[in-house]
Amino acid sequence: MTNHVIETQNLTVYYGKHRGIENVNLTVEKGEVFGFLGPNGAGKTTTQRALMDIIHPSSGRAMILGKDCQTQGVEIRKQVSYLPGELALYPNMKAVNFLDMLASLQDKALDNGYRKELYERLDFDPSRKMKEYSRGNKQKIGIIAAFMNKPELLILDEPSSGLDPLIQQTVMELVREVKNDGRTVFFSSHILPEVQEVCDRVGIIRDGQLVQTSTVDSLTVQSFKRVHLTFRDTVPMDAFAMDGVTESGRDGQTIMLEVRKNLAQLMEIAAPFGIEDIDTPHVTLEEIFLSFYGRSNGNGGK
Repeated sequence: MTNHVIETQNLTVYYGKHRGIENVNLTVEKGEVFGFLGPNGAGKTTTQRALMDIIHPSSGRAMILGKDCQTQGVEIRKQVSYLPGELALYPNMKAVNFLDMLASLQDKALDNGYRKELYERLDFDPSRKMKEYSRGNKQKIGIIAAFMNKPELLILDEPSSGLDPLIQQTVMELVREVKNDGRTVFFSSHILPEVQEVCDRVGIIRDGQLVQTSTVDSLTVQSFKRVHLTFRDTVPMDAFAMDGVTESGRDGQTIMLEVRKNLAQLMEIAAPFGIEDIDTPHVTLEEIFLSFYGRSNGNGGK
């Protein structure tokens, strides 16, 4: 029996001959917010669908709350809410009736006061037919459906998609509240500042493979350092051409560098040109993410 809320072991999904994900091994602990990062086609949605047993893995295993996702899916779904990236709704049903229907399927009585609170905080009127809503309001229906039963685990695929910035902030507040309750959130996002704001750990997936898992703090500290050096004298263009050092730009006498190693050697080379100022700007999660992808999208999995 595992203590992990989510655990995958060499989880692999192929769509015919096309790779979805391959040998994904990850764990998510109780009470943490785990961000799953990658561009379109990297394998984020495929992983989440395998966890929810919407698709079956080609090989490997996925478990939630110690239960096998492929053989105990009914039991798992009693404790998990899933917000898919492509939300399918009944166009002629009113939102309130749809949410009532979902509530009636729960084994436990839901807190109607909390549901009304979600309406208010998300600025949502549930009285209209779903075909009448904008994309953003349809997304709010999915968010309310996911949060209203206060599940042990929320799996959210791009929860802020289509929302305006103020509502995006509200959704992140809801995520933090779930964490404060000791419950768990696993979510994918393209909005990296919100990931950096709320996540305890992140996993970065590229071309169907999990290439990095780390705490947000460790990732931003250990990946690389930004060093901006301002010089008295003009520095030749190839002065810092060395392993582990990349020049990212120049502004007058200031040179912007990304340093992964050989910092001491860099400073020895820089000193004779007359260093007048040193700045070490904070590295953002977005910059680290782009460094993994070479500022280009992956191809293959969903």
